[in-house]
Amino acid sequence: MVVRVSLDIALGREFDYLVPAMWESQVEVGTRVRVPFGARELLGVVTEVRPTSDQPGLKPIRKVIGAQSLVTPRVLDLARWIAGYYCCPLELALKSVLPDAVRKEEDGWRERLHVTLLPLPGAAPKLTARQEAVLRIVEEWRDLPLQELIRLAETTPATVRKLEDLGLLRIAPKVSERDPHAQDVLVPSLPIPLNPEQQAALEQITSAMDVAMAASNSDDRSVKTPPADATASQTFLLHGVTGSGKTEVYLQAMAHALKNGRGAIVLVPEIALTPQTVERFKSRFSSGPLQTLVAVLHSHLSAGERHDEWHKIRQGRARIVIGARSAVFAPVEPLGLIVVDEEHEHSYKQEETPRYHARDVAVVRGQREGAVVVLGSATPSLESYHNALRKKYRLVTLPNRATEMKLPVVRIVDMRQEQSRGGGPPPLFSRRLVEAITQRLERGEQTMLFLNRRGYSTSLQCKKCGYVAGCPNCSVSLTYHRNAQKLLCHICGHEEKVPSKCPGPECGDPGIRFSGAGTERVEDQLSRRFPKARLRRMDSDTLQRKEDYRTVLNDFRTGKIDILVGTQMIAKGLHFPNVTLVGIIHADLSLHLPDFRAGERTFQLLTQVSGRAGRGDVEGEVIVQTFTPFHPAIQFARRHDFLGFYDQETEFRQQLGYPPFNRVALLTLRGRNEDKVKFSAEHVRKWLDEKLASWPGTVIAGPAPAPLAKAESYYRYQLMLRSPRMTKLSRDLMMLHEAVTLPDDLRLTIDIDPASLL
Repeated sequence: MVVRVSLDIALGREFDYLVPAMWESQVEVGTRVRVPFGARELLGVVTEVRPTSDQPGLKPIRKVIGAQSLVTPRVLDLARWIAGYYCCPLELALKSVLPDAVRKEEDGWRERLHVTLLPLPGAAPKLTARQEAVLRIVEEWRDLPLQELIRLAETTPATVRKLEDLGLLRIAPKVSERDPHAQDVLVPSLPIPLNPEQQAALEQITSAMDVAMAASNSDDRSVKTPPADATASQTFLLHGVTGSGKTEVYLQAMAHALKNGRGAIVLVPEIALTPQTVERFKSRFSSGPLQTLVAVLHSHLSAGERHDEWHKIRQGRARIVIGARSAVFAPVEPLGLIVVDEEHEHSYKQEETPRYHARDVAVVRGQREGAVVVLGSATPSLESYHNALRKKYRLVTLPNRATEMKLPVVRIVDMRQEQSRGGGPPPLFSRRLVEAITQRLERGEQTMLFLNRRGYSTSLQCKKCGYVAGCPNCSVSLTYHRNAQKLLCHICGHEEKVPSKCPGPECGDPGIRFSGAGTERVEDQLSRRFPKARLRRMDSDTLQRKEDYRTVLNDFRTGKIDILVGTQMIAKGLHFPNVTLVGIIHADLSLHLPDFRAGERTFQLLTQVSGRAGRGDVEGEVIVQTFTPFHPAIQFARRHDFLGFYDQETEFRQQLGYPPFNRVALLTLRGRNEDKVKFSAEHVRKWLDEKLASWPGTVIAGPAPAPLAKAESYYRYQLMLRSPRMTKLSRDLMMLHEAVTLPDDLRLTIDIDPASLL
């Protein structure tokens, strides 16, 4: 018996090994093994089992790791697709599929001493008052950790050991799972009655699930199977306005999957959304006939928590999984439903190799495993909506809020006029916003203020000589963080002390000043203007510990915070009925980025932030402060008009050959010598030109300096390919690394379907 193994180091190929007879029954596709490789031993994953090999002199595997295969055959198949489509070695795709916490050779379970009640061996012995108190606690709990018992009984280990000596208790090591939500207090919830639009959406989704499950479960060829293009019978775009009740549709669709013996995966774009989402799903499935564990997977878990959550899924104990993009690989079997909430979010795109997009991977996985995929958003990506109009996806709409509340009123404030009234620099808050905040404080209602820029000031510059404090490693200015009294680069992390005078050559002017604003400055000015208001800021500077997200959101939900200031992590998915005002400061920040998606991102962000207002009994109001009030993205967002924005934006995209009408591949070369990077980029362009005839309709642009021309001390040049079909193009681009010889100190990255051009 021979196995083909993908090693944990990226070599771009797999290797054959013999399987000793004693391990043949334990080895299957997905099994982790330790194998000899040269003078050392490495870990790897079995990717194929075969009777023989055409390779001579095979070495035997040294060890089988674990009693259960970790990578299911279907997920392995998905990893192969990722490697081929996103131009990366299979080994790196497998690293995304299998978290580091479960790749290790040693057993990752944590054992703790547990105390268990034993049957009374005979006549009850005479006990002290303290011993009786301990015994009563164990009788109530039946089984609990020793340290927890000591804490509850306010006693010592010696007291518990004495009860063990008397034969009343047993103290023994036991696996103790690390649950990141173990302290949550859950109130079981029941399904909420759906309005006609929600009910129609649910029926379409569950009907598709029934067809898919029948096709995959039955050997009866008379069962109607999905057509060859399985994506169109199994992928839904659920386009529902903010507050339309998409989550309740997800919950009831999952209940349908569970009733039919299948599991589900829910992807969310922001960790900040996870606590609220987890609470809703755990409350729904914490009891009753569909009771199941709900596992959570995201980057803020400890290694131990991630290990335990992942194994709950692999062992089939947790049939619902909630998490960020990597949760798309969760080993749920059999899988019935994948939900991608806020499917338009660019955080679903991985920025390191393999540069996969979790939304697209979800669609492919659903197609291959007979699972229905639901892509939900109030502001769908243009690509997804285009697929729906082409009937590649099935479009389901929720045009109204689930309750009778209307969408919030959006008011645009032209900050150019605000600036002209004062005669100085533009104010941070318009008069209308200040008045609206005052009214909410008087009425005991809550306000959310959004600015997608952290720090205090965005730059430090000298008016006398024009000096701007810039990062020595990146082509960006340094941001002033007042609390830390530092200038920081948000790209590479470089930091400097704040100068007391201009450091420009032959200047030294003490009048150097800060300009621009971030969330730290917003918080500071709010505290001065509204000293009695209870303020909190929510950005990556203030939320350092994993429990900080939950703490802030719980405080806001329970009314302990009047005004919440934050970046995009407060912009979507959060439901707070007492929020009646949303203020958007510098709404046009993202409009000026050198990216063809700048308008789309601005429209999506403004619409999503606006949707946080008016989700309770009081109508919401949104105040948008902007210097470009008549830009289409802002005007369409003001009217909550997605279709109008889609029509105008796609006209521009079609003229220039951008997605959704073409696919994009972005090639980036980087190195410390700019001339060498530029020369190598031109060399790559020649190779691409030679291949161009075999790529009908493909257009190549570049090489040119990247919009972020220097990052982390590396100069960056880019080439962009726009093509109507990507499959063959990505297959050919896989050969680029071997076909073009580059200097050792240069790096070439290939990004298929990039989310950002920066």
